[in-house]
Amino acid sequence: MNLGKRKGLILAFFATVALGLVVGSSLAQKASGVTEAYESLKVFTDAISIIQKSYVEKSNSKDLVYGAMKGMLEGLDPHSSFMSPDTFKEMQVETKGEFGGLGIEITMKEGMLMVVSPIEDTPAFKAGIKPGDIIIKIDGKTTKDMTLMDAVKMMRGPKGNSVTITIARESFPEPKDFTITRDIIAVKSVKTKALEPGYGYVRIAQFQEKTDSDLDKALDKMEKENGGLKGLVLDLRNNPGGLLDQAVKVSDDFLESGLIVYTDGRIEGQKMTFSAKKEGTRPNYPIVVLVNAGSASASEIVAGALQDHERALVLGTQTFGKGSVQTIYPLEDGSALRLTTARYYTPSGRSIQAKGITPDIILETEKAKRALPRSFREIREKDIDGHLEAPGAKPEEKIEKPKEEKVEAPKEEEAEDIQLNRALELLKSWQVFQKTIKKG
Repeated sequence: MNLGKRKGLILAFFATVALGLVVGSSLAQKASGVTEAYESLKVFTDAISIIQKSYVEKSNSKDLVYGAMKGMLEGLDPHSSFMSPDTFKEMQVETKGEFGGLGIEITMKEGMLMVVSPIEDTPAFKAGIKPGDIIIKIDGKTTKDMTLMDAVKMMRGPKGNSVTITIARESFPEPKDFTITRDIIAVKSVKTKALEPGYGYVRIAQFQEKTDSDLDKALDKMEKENGGLKGLVLDLRNNPGGLLDQAVKVSDDFLESGLIVYTDGRIEGQKMTFSAKKEGTRPNYPIVVLVNAGSASASEIVAGALQDHERALVLGTQTFGKGSVQTIYPLEDGSALRLTTARYYTPSGRSIQAKGITPDIILETEKAKRALPRSFREIREKDIDGHLEAPGAKPEEKIEKPKEEKVEAPKEEEAEDIQLNRALELLKSWQVFQKTIKKG
């Protein structure tokens, strides 16, 4: 997830390993480990030699190595991967929030390529692609055993070109082809609107390079137009995450001090802490954060930090539970490793990994359930094959959080957003409660 230059970190790590060969009390064990590694590498080179010599068709050495690295990374966990030079470039483009493609967020479940959600106002959205759709073919090629990166690469490309995806849906008697024309997908990170005079709404779709600056502009505008805010709804529903530094900055906007998030990995460079500073902190108006099963990674960091510091009330359903850190290691030929290097922890020491954030107020509408296929409703990090488990959290000073409250949704629902309406009610009652205390 950190996209900075990491070559120095890689070199420092290998220097430490080399030093371990000549000093320390466990010299024999380390030497044994290196010997075992060299023996394994010999098996690998022998395999390449046999393939190049005996395979029915001539094979390319680079393709063989790339294929091996791809399999090696995929065998670690669902979020580690090898990126070819082209794929690495695509990933860098994505974090800037604009690329040529269809506009679909996808994930893997039980070996199937599943749509998390179509991005609003994109070709996929307009074509009728829905959350929970299973993509079984892309341009006639089966997606069985296809990686996420390969699928993304096939669906992205120049504006104006078309892609045919074959969709299986619970309501379809048989798979159906959707031919969709690519367009420039400009994902707007921050969207705002006024709920009522003095009450603002901000939706963060994903955490990109300019998310924090866009949020600052949006909040400045709303605060100026209203002469200050009485309350804010921060909507992180279906936000798949993004850049760690942006999640930290967004949290920092609402916190004067204290820990925002910390990471814990095997090497010292992955043990990081991120804290809030007073400068630039927004006024202390009430905040309700909306989350659901589609809220993952960076959005869980923000929700967890504001919840632990009792700066906001979290409302919705259990979040996705993607609490691992991916570091990008560029390689000399333009390819890169996306490697899981640490786990995230909230300020109170809670691990997000395979657990997620539990809302203070649990509110899941029946209408929202019915809108998704049964198989998709149950998707969380813990349901993905090969996911990392959450270890025991480090002992930290615990910050008490509000007591959980389960709220039943109305039986008869209209087309309105029940969760958003509930959030606004909470903000308004917050103000009434404060006035009552002052009078008393």
